[in-house]
Amino acid sequence: MTFNDEAERFQNLNLTNMMERFTPFQIDQILAKSEIQWQEFLGLLSPAATGLLENMAQAAHKLTIEHFGRTILLYTPLYLSNYCVNQCVYCGFNQANDIPRRKLTLHEVELEAQAISITGLQHLLILTGESRQHSPVSYIADCVSILRKYFSSISIEVYPLSTEEYADLISAGVDGLTIYQEVYDQQIYQRLHPAGPKRNYSYRLTSPERAGDAGIRTINIGALLGLNDWRYEVFFTGIHAAYLQNKFPDIEVGVSFPRMRPQFGDFEPEYRVSDSDLVQSIAALRLFLPRIGITISTRENAFLRDNLLKLGVTKMSAGSSTAIGGHTDAIDSIGQFEISDRRTVKEMRETISKAGYKPILKDWHDLNAGRIDETTSVT
Repeated sequence: MTFNDEAERFQNLNLTNMMERFTPFQIDQILAKSEIQWQEFLGLLSPAATGLLENMAQAAHKLTIEHFGRTILLYTPLYLSNYCVNQCVYCGFNQANDIPRRKLTLHEVELEAQAISITGLQHLLILTGESRQHSPVSYIADCVSILRKYFSSISIEVYPLSTEEYADLISAGVDGLTIYQEVYDQQIYQRLHPAGPKRNYSYRLTSPERAGDAGIRTINIGALLGLNDWRYEVFFTGIHAAYLQNKFPDIEVGVSFPRMRPQFGDFEPEYRVSDSDLVQSIAALRLFLPRIGITISTRENAFLRDNLLKLGVTKMSAGSSTAIGGHTDAIDSIGQFEISDRRTVKEMRETISKAGYKPILKDWHDLNAGRIDETTSVT
């Protein structure tokens, strides 16, 4: 059994009708519980819960402190290549877009690593466009071998791989996977992915499980909010995360809440996701899954990220660029999308500290003799 089977069970339910039946009184009752089920998670995402956001936020904050303390892990993305064979209509790297294409040489990868490592960051997320020809697994492994000299944790956000390929990259030094389903509604998914291997909904959906089977240390999932009704997408993201936690109890499972940002092309998201919608999403997920990691990236502006910090977030990006070579010489590169919060790592550390939290630059170290968990703040 895979999550594909679990998803089909929920997709046969009329979730919208179920959400509309909740009342504010029922939401109060849910908030009084120490543990909630998927039906109650649905209630926390319902319209009836919008008037109780303050209560939800306070409960989410309390749970986060209990399970994570006052810490925020910092990381940054490194884009290796923007070659892509898919035609995702919402993405700047869309194969049909007429943009300069580039792939970092191994020497350029090292220059990027050196530039990032100066900031003190030890957690890195490497990304490529989805082109096996231009960014084969062997190339990604070669990049990881270089990056391992500078970083204690390397996650990948690349095209879906087989279990064996994930195992190969883990052997090379990868310990984390980030992969967004983008949109869980299958009909909308097909419409937004008109061409390319990404049209295979099920293969992408089960990628986290293949990585889990291969022995990955962390898995991060999410939906791109704005492509469908946010309540539906956040619900399925939460159900997916719960499934992964249950199936892989030794793996650290996390969720991101990326909202659509302007990108190269003329795509406009059909669904609006307000700041309060995002707050409700984060609070509801924290109450449903108290141990889940929650990431807010530089897609969001500085003011909002600062205010989300105490709501339930455990991980934030800093010093980000979505362009190839973005940390050194991305003069002519077009990013995958426009980032909003352009603060440096130093500025983010100061902001987090002023809020009474501890910025974590390294919480994991891998030795040949075995894996050791640690919590280190570089000041």
